[in-house]
Amino acid sequence: MTRARAGALTVLGSTMFITERRRLVDLAAKNRLPAVYARREYVDAGGLMSYGSNIADLFRRAATYVDKILKGAKPADLPVEQPTKFELVINLKTAKALGLTIPPSLLSRADEVIQ
Repeated sequence: MTRARAGALTVLGSTMFITERRRLVDLAAKNRLPAVYARREYVDAGGLMSYGSNIADLFRRAATYVDKILKGAKPADLPVEQPTKFELVINLKTAKALGLTIPPSLLSRADEVIQ
């Protein structure tokens, strides 16, 4: 990325990436790359921002499927659902370290702003 002079980084959802989130966040900071992640755990680890489905909401919704199956529903008969609740989390401390100013219009849309 540094050789290619990338201007930013997007990290998609992946089990491997989430287990290495600290390393990815540190590399982005070291190379002064603004990064957006698919899960809020990256922002909690010091990443700039995340936008993705709310994992807690997905687990709650999965519980309703388990309930239906335990009550006799056939899994193949249940509809496939897409996430409906997404969250935007922004880390202002990281933005400041990168020399970025987050527009107020974006901050007002965030579900959480970490100071």
